[in-house]
Amino acid sequence: MSEILRVAVVGHTNTGKTSLLRTLARDVGFGEVSDAAGTTRHVEGLQLIADGMPALALFDTPGMEDAIALLEFIDGLVAPGERVDGPERIARFLATAQAGTRFEQEAKVLRQLLASDAALYVVDARDPVLPKHRDELELLAACARPLLPVLNFVAAPATRAADWRAALARLGLHAVLGFDTVAPPLDGERELFDTLATLVHGHRDALQRLVEARAREAGERRSAARRLVAELLVELAARREPVAGDHEAALQQAVAALRDEVRAREQGCVDALLRLYRFRADDARAGELPLTDGRWDDDLFNPEALRQMGIRLGTGAAAGAAAGLGIDLVAGGLTLGAAAALGAVAGGLWQAFGHYGERIAAKLRGHRELTVDDAILRLVALRQRTLLIALEGRGHAAMTPIALALPSAGNAAAGPGAVQRWRSGALPPALVRARAHPEWSARAGRPGEGGGERDAAVEAVAEVLC
Repeated sequence: MSEILRVAVVGHTNTGKTSLLRTLARDVGFGEVSDAAGTTRHVEGLQLIADGMPALALFDTPGMEDAIALLEFIDGLVAPGERVDGPERIARFLATAQAGTRFEQEAKVLRQLLASDAALYVVDARDPVLPKHRDELELLAACARPLLPVLNFVAAPATRAADWRAALARLGLHAVLGFDTVAPPLDGERELFDTLATLVHGHRDALQRLVEARAREAGERRSAARRLVAELLVELAARREPVAGDHEAALQQAVAALRDEVRAREQGCVDALLRLYRFRADDARAGELPLTDGRWDDDLFNPEALRQMGIRLGTGAAAGAAAGLGIDLVAGGLTLGAAAALGAVAGGLWQAFGHYGERIAAKLRGHRELTVDDAILRLVALRQRTLLIALEGRGHAAMTPIALALPSAGNAAAGPGAVQRWRSGALPPALVRARAHPEWSARAGRPGEGGGERDAAVEAVAEVLC
């Protein structure tokens, strides 16, 4: 065996061999994926790295197009009564002129398999089991290398996975793996590498290192993704924009500008998540974020703002804290309904006037500030959580854009009660605190200020995202 495990990825044309390598390598640009048969015409290789060291080399091979004719041709190379084992039969074929002409693609596959330690035989589980598949397997088995069948597209409604498992068992192949390259199972990689390790025992340690490294990378990626979303939510919660003047036109202009900035910031988070998970920028578009008319009070009555101004909670102005309610938060997927009017009970306002000073005076003169409504924070959180779930379960061979349909409240993948909590539960305390800290919101591409207190708020929001 070579120092690094070398595995050929083989099979019939258009079964998803390149797709499997894309998903394992997390590289949407590897090779060429197409519905047309025979897209891969040459052997291409890549390495999977564990802790900075190569652990596994994978080789994408062309599809086997005419296994029935090739098997007949090879049988003709053996004289009657001559006893020739599998590798010798393959070697005789590779020495013929037909290996470079009529059977050129099959020759490339068999040469690579002979140069490898094992092979993954990729099957489109939607296809019926045909004689050509049995002949392919006979040719591959003749190379005397461990063979692990991988059933692709097992998540498709028309899968024939049971038929394939039965047919492969009759051929002596009992270690069979289901791995959908478009929607791989969450633990699919581990199962693939563990199963491969049982067939190539000498490389078990390297494969175990790869499994452990991939698990660490996945955990770090999820943590980084949650932090990106938490940064977005904290920035939006802290955002406060003054309205220049008291005219309706100035207000409308300020509202439009804030909407555009929130949309751009949300899309920036989407783009960052796609880069983190190594997908293309156009694999998901959040679309236009539907905002309500913003918050008309300037959050002077936020409990955190009151605390900063020296007002004890539950007395004075705190007793008349303004509240904004999102009505029909989610309607028809990700569309917000109307927002209730924002109001305030002025019971403690005047007794607290001295604590507010110029801010109260400015408000009375017509000074207004816009902030992102609670309903929008909820919506953004739901959309980004939905995207995270989709990215976690998406293979790098997927060709269609990610659909950001909002999961139902009872969706187990979304976490127990998580969707309902973001829809109508109390916002995380860290987001409530952010309302009173406009310096936590980024400006002109610069990160928000606030140091450790802001970082702690981001971490607290990240913890409750999932």
